[in-house]
Amino acid sequence: MALNGTRAAGRRGMLLGGAALSAAGMLGACASPIRQRAVPRDLTKRATVLGLPNERFYYLTDIADINAEFQAAGLRQGDGAVARGRALPVSNFLAVSGGGENGAFGAGLLNGWTESGRRPVFDLVTGVSTGALTAPFAYLGPEYDPQLKAVYTDITLADVAISRGIISGALADAFADTAPLLATITRYLDEKMIAALAAAYDSGRLLLIGTTNLDAQKPVVWNIGAIAKSGDPRAPELIRKVLLASAAIPGAFPPVMIDVTVDGEPHQEMHVDGGAFAQAFLYPPALGELRQARRRRGDRLREVNAYIIRNARLDPDWAVVQRRTFGVASRAISTMIFVSGFNDVVRIYQRSLADGVAFNLAFIGADFNMVQPAPFDQTFMRALFDYGLAQGRAGGGWVSRPPIAALDPTAPI
Repeated sequence: MALNGTRAAGRRGMLLGGAALSAAGMLGACASPIRQRAVPRDLTKRATVLGLPNERFYYLTDIADINAEFQAAGLRQGDGAVARGRALPVSNFLAVSGGGENGAFGAGLLNGWTESGRRPVFDLVTGVSTGALTAPFAYLGPEYDPQLKAVYTDITLADVAISRGIISGALADAFADTAPLLATITRYLDEKMIAALAAAYDSGRLLLIGTTNLDAQKPVVWNIGAIAKSGDPRAPELIRKVLLASAAIPGAFPPVMIDVTVDGEPHQEMHVDGGAFAQAFLYPPALGELRQARRRRGDRLREVNAYIIRNARLDPDWAVVQRRTFGVASRAISTMIFVSGFNDVVRIYQRSLADGVAFNLAFIGADFNMVQPAPFDQTFMRALFDYGLAQGRAGGGWVSRPPIAALDPTAPI
């Protein structure tokens, strides 16, 4: 089947639906894989991995802490210049969405954008799921374009996951083992790259990766540059695990267990795909509200451009749904995922308008119709990379508002 945004969501829905149905229908009360103690509800905020006060944020509630991190980054960039009457440079933000193999589109677009000579330096890069794998390379800039290209054009399914089979997968915590993906991440995210992430953080730029804490049922934003800068010997492993967790589709891929301490006592958190909460994010609404308040006071503000790479199509995928439990369940899940991703784009657009931030969106158009023969098929991913590459060479193909007409297949986009 062709893999566009909805079809990718359909395959994810099939995996999620299959996991739920198999676990419920076949196993009943079978024992779960062993884990350490979860963090109690009232201690969630006090849990820490490396002991850094800014290693991560709970996106919806840690507003003061996130704001302080953005302010500190601005000071490292030289925001004090405004007090001396000098104009601030334009700030560029990039959000890279989830989308599985569709991440080849974003990788191609970034490579082509570099070739066009118009690609800016990003002061903020955020990533979720496959976007989390793209984000570190995008954050570090064109020097890492060859590695980004290799990640999406040289790998195969064997570099991502190993099937456990239906029975073994249902008895475990997922239907596939992602040890190959962790090895792939480790191969690229070496000590040199960790040092580069730390240096970029020092310059006042932020790299934020989203995961979902299933125990707390909360979205978590990991401050990757700060973790790299810490110099903690556990930092490289943590960064790799965060990237793995952000791409961990529940049921299909295993959750990533992250060891934490609470008041000196060991506990363990379960993290999965950040897309369980949002398939793309830029910054919390409260930060935008602070920007609006400053504008009302007449304060001088940075000019900000927001770029969103949606590693999916934005038009729905019509299909005849089989009148069977599995067919209905998987189609419903894929529909929820599709609509969630579309709503994320609309939400970021509305936030940008309110905050006086220039909105730019790139996505896979309806003109890409190649049929994907198998998951992580190299031929397909290379074709999608080339499609994004051509779009990037033309300047990115950015649109200034979401193509709402995409929801109507009879209307022009």
